[in-house]
Amino acid sequence: MSLTRRDFARTSAITGAGIALAGSAGVLATAPNALASTETDTAHGDAAVAQGHGLPGVGYGPLKSDPKGILALPAGFSYQIITYSGKTRLESGEFTPSNHDGTSTFEGPRGATLLVNNHELAGPRANWTYPVPLTEGLVYDPAAAGGCTVVEVRRDKVAEWVGIAGTATNCAGGSTPWGTWLTCEETEDKAGQNGMTKDHGYVFEVDPLDHRANRAPKPIKALGRYAHEAVVVDPKRGHLFLTEDAAGPNGLLYRWTPPTGFRHGRGRLRTLAADAGVLQAFKCFDSGGRFVDDLSRATRTGTVYGVDWVDVPDRDARQVSTRKQFGEGQVTRARKLEGMWWGDGGVYIVSSFARAESPVQHDGQVWFYDPRRRTLTLKVLLGVNPDPGKDGAFDGPDNITVSPYGGLVIAEDGEGVQHLFGATDSGRTYPIARNELNIGTEAEPEYSEFTGVTFSPDGRTLYANIQTPGIMVAITGPWKRQRK
Repeated sequence: MSLTRRDFARTSAITGAGIALAGSAGVLATAPNALASTETDTAHGDAAVAQGHGLPGVGYGPLKSDPKGILALPAGFSYQIITYSGKTRLESGEFTPSNHDGTSTFEGPRGATLLVNNHELAGPRANWTYPVPLTEGLVYDPAAAGGCTVVEVRRDKVAEWVGIAGTATNCAGGSTPWGTWLTCEETEDKAGQNGMTKDHGYVFEVDPLDHRANRAPKPIKALGRYAHEAVVVDPKRGHLFLTEDAAGPNGLLYRWTPPTGFRHGRGRLRTLAADAGVLQAFKCFDSGGRFVDDLSRATRTGTVYGVDWVDVPDRDARQVSTRKQFGEGQVTRARKLEGMWWGDGGVYIVSSFARAESPVQHDGQVWFYDPRRRTLTLKVLLGVNPDPGKDGAFDGPDNITVSPYGGLVIAEDGEGVQHLFGATDSGRTYPIARNELNIGTEAEPEYSEFTGVTFSPDGRTLYANIQTPGIMVAITGPWKRQRK
């Protein structure tokens, strides 16, 4: 998520906006919640209608501007600031680190909610005003600025402390069925590069409940070294799925299969050998058995691809980046593979946008991978937004979560206006929040992306972050089940 879309947006050659609600042609299999409405392409249709704004029974109504200039919400909703970089403090006395990113919630002791919050800080510590503090025993590389904090929320108190420090560009990640957080480094820096003293580009495990389990951080090298974005765990089969946010060439979706006899649990991933299990990249084919080189080829929701998995030759990328170890026709690629979330028996996967580097341009896709059928179904498709500075259309989906009220909630990392928005099972979208904190100027306003969208364990509170300057908010209100 550290890569901007601005340069790409200015060179867009596609017009039209909105979400495609079309059915598929020649699908391989029926995936859960696959779309099946009348055919519509992404270059046509009124944007407001296509985005689900004003459709009866969808969403919570128009957003009301915030007098405090932070968060616009529908009527009846409110927010509370939980942490604010440079203003709130850790238990150890330092200010909350900046650049909030991937986040998940966990049930804490005595009714508390625990959150693990990534801080996407790249490069050396000197580059940042509020890096993650180097807490003794929790540091991987003392030169690196990133890491995670653990936030404990009670009715009358908020506390925050360091979960891991000395990691780099902690972007998204994912929670595990055994109650820990996997934080992902979105970088390929090696020791000696960009001021680092150790190799980076790994996944680390953070335990929100056990401080001692986080001491002496150790990368999970079995999951590979590349520009990690997000990770999810298949609770039935034990596979881990991982996205790569990279370009030149576009990134890959990976699957890690544990070694025979391995049993998941708290802290067990860090005990694995660097070559444990099998790391593979995906390869898609259409209903005619034809190879699909890039996910942007899918231009209609409901499109279904079959998926094969191809072994990664050198997962630690000692000489060549993992995505560059494959030749033409060997794997499928996608631009800006971002957030993921497990739900409905499979994995929801985001491709944030595609521009000139991809065969077809778009402003966001959400896919669903069914591990039992080994199919990948396009659930949400956003056409290129012709006027991102105008409120209404959505673009650039990023972090994602499955809503307890049906469908998905998506954090926007697009151009111009930034939203949290929902998507129903049938693909209709609706606004939930709008970032009103202008970090630019009055003449040239700029609004940071939303990140870390996740519900509390009881489903009553939606947590999210405004990445810059680094604000975590808790949103409450009259949540309701959304119509399809």
